[in-house]
Amino acid sequence: MFQRRQKRHAGHHFREFLWPRAGWRRVSIYMAHRVKRMPDTPYSIAAGFACGAAMSFTPFVGFHFLLAALVAWIIRANILTSAIGTAVGNPWTFPFIWAGIYNLGNWMLGREAGDAPMPELSMTNIFDNFWEVFLPMMIAGFPVALVVWALFFFPLRRVVAGYQAHRRHKIETKRKGSQP
Repeated sequence: MFQRRQKRHAGHHFREFLWPRAGWRRVSIYMAHRVKRMPDTPYSIAAGFACGAAMSFTPFVGFHFLLAALVAWIIRANILTSAIGTAVGNPWTFPFIWAGIYNLGNWMLGREAGDAPMPELSMTNIFDNFWEVFLPMMIAGFPVALVVWALFFFPLRRVVAGYQAHRRHKIETKRKGSQP
């Protein structure tokens, strides 16, 4: 009854993933509402999202969902919001994330910026040149992930707590108004 007459093909879903038809602003607002309305504690929701965002700053592409879920499970955070939080790392942000953690990793290892030109940061090149590319990214990825976790957790916990309190107040007001 509520199905499409013509099923969407895989190419359509891929295009929607890269560039949503509704626009990035609307998709981000929708995702924010979904996260705020989750029936869980503000800590759990914010910590889960922060885990996903933090894991996006590690070079373990393809394992972000698993790593985020594992960390969320360890700290008793919401695993679903950890999956949503991994959207911070996406095809538009990965080049900046990778370049940033690569340069920071080289600096942390004491390598000079002018020693070698910036390599191509493709998945193949990262794993083919493990010591030159992946190692600096891995070393810098974890401290950056901790900072990103804190940057997402504290504001998001406050926003979710405020939203939930406002929503409870609104429901109570409506309930009191409907009673005789």
